[in-house]
Amino acid sequence: MEVSFESVDSSLAARVANTLVKDYVESNFRSKYETTRQASAWMEEQLDELKAKVEKAQQALVDYEREYSIANLGDKENVVQQRLEQLSTDLTAAQVDRADKQSVYDSARSNSAESAAVAEDALLGQLESKNAELHTEYAAATSQYGPNFYKVKQLGNQISEVETLIDRERKRIMQRIESDYHTAVRREQLLSQDVAKQRAEVEKLNQLLIKYTILKGDFETNQQLYDELLKRLKDATVSVSLRATSVRLADAALVPTTPIRPDKRVDIAVGLLVGLILGVTLAFIREGLDRTVKTAEDIENQIAIPTLAVIPLGTKSRGRYGRYFAREAPKVPGDGNLGLAIMNAPGSEMAESFRVLRTSILLSSSPQPPQVLLVTSAHSSEGKTFASVNLALALAQRGGRVLLIDGDLRKPNVLRALGLGNGEGEGNGLSTYLTGGQGIDSALMSFTALPNLSVLPSGPIPANPAELVSSPAMGRLVGELRQRFEHIVLDSPPLLLVTDGILLSTVADGVVLVVESGSTSRGALHRVRQILDRAGAKTLGAVLNKLDDRVDGYYTSRYRYYGYYYSRDPSASKTSDLNSAS
Repeated sequence: MEVSFESVDSSLAARVANTLVKDYVESNFRSKYETTRQASAWMEEQLDELKAKVEKAQQALVDYEREYSIANLGDKENVVQQRLEQLSTDLTAAQVDRADKQSVYDSARSNSAESAAVAEDALLGQLESKNAELHTEYAAATSQYGPNFYKVKQLGNQISEVETLIDRERKRIMQRIESDYHTAVRREQLLSQDVAKQRAEVEKLNQLLIKYTILKGDFETNQQLYDELLKRLKDATVSVSLRATSVRLADAALVPTTPIRPDKRVDIAVGLLVGLILGVTLAFIREGLDRTVKTAEDIENQIAIPTLAVIPLGTKSRGRYGRYFAREAPKVPGDGNLGLAIMNAPGSEMAESFRVLRTSILLSSSPQPPQVLLVTSAHSSEGKTFASVNLALALAQRGGRVLLIDGDLRKPNVLRALGLGNGEGEGNGLSTYLTGGQGIDSALMSFTALPNLSVLPSGPIPANPAELVSSPAMGRLVGELRQRFEHIVLDSPPLLLVTDGILLSTVADGVVLVVESGSTSRGALHRVRQILDRAGAKTLGAVLNKLDDRVDGYYTSRYRYYGYYYSRDPSASKTSDLNSAS
């Protein structure tokens, strides 16, 4: 040990340190001796008690072995267990044999005419074949010579004799089948009794083994404690004198000539250097460990697909323009819900982002824009339902008929986002149509705030979602809806969790991938792209969702520049919104 003492008086510091060491040496000498003496006395008392416990536990174990003749309990247990397993196997075979013979017996009793086929009796088969030949000859002779001809009468007598033999053989076969069946039943009963007796023997042996294990463990524990305590007592007796003199003064404290602290210049320099090194190191570590996608450039560099739109964080839509939304926004179902951002806050950056998404999709293919759009993501909670709802609203604001389908048959959320219910398997919907429970017209719902937008909810949650979305009924449904709607937006489950989204991509004209900034990993993004490519899906692009302007201020600042205020005139606001949507 190194003993130190700090004081503004250098002489006092040295005296205190030296005095403390002297007092410690003296105190250690006395306390060690007294402690060792007391410990030795206590261990001697405990040793006598443990010795008595060991003798008692050993005697109980020996008495138990003698009483139940336990020698090699492990070998006996293996033999009994193996015999039980063999009897169980024989019983199973006997039950199968009895069931087979019972089925033959029941078939023969219900139709004795088929007993030959059931029993596979060759003699009966030959007799029936002979009977058929005689009947054929009898019919031919009767038609040629008449019934009174001697050959016809001879054939009739032969037929009677063969039929008598057939009846006698059928009775013999039936008796044999019945005898085999009763023999199998008796064998099954005997084996069942043997299994029950052997199981009782195993249970009895297990009960003996439980108490034997407890007695043996008690004896071994007490023996181990006794040996350990005896060893410690011997060590304490031998090392009393050595422990009493184990502490000595190695080097006395001297009066210091210079103060030890503080050295301000060194402290400041070291603090600045350490802070700089730690700050740079932590920055590199954080950047190196972060494998998530943050910007649109990350998406395009990783999987080489265009970024159709960038959706800012939802808090932005209640920032600069919040007072206009609260007072002037039209009353729609779910007012205030972020899922209806394009209607509740048409002048916000978020609403403008979805108009950009709509324009990008409409211009993504020529000469005809995609009609059926599948919106999906890698994992859950990345905003695919939010993007599906607002994309459908943006397309419906152009004036054409738009259908929003909740294709997530495992965890539906479209109705909740629209404020039309909680969406958890209520009423009719896609699942009831695919199972043949109703027509499509009774499942469609209208969105009152935007009449040209229709909604097809998921319906009750089925037990086999993947089989339903891959069924021919799904293809026929999409084909029928193509004739009735200008655009169809299909919300699907995450691609990396279930296979539903991959199956739905086969009926869509294009796939829109939702990527959450700062959450979706690069590995997940690569995996999703590979899955879509293998499925032959046409990936239109990605939507970067929940972008924080602190990560890349370019995207959010450009929407803020082109944003507009909501007009106080409701009719004017609607016209302005439609103009901006076009």
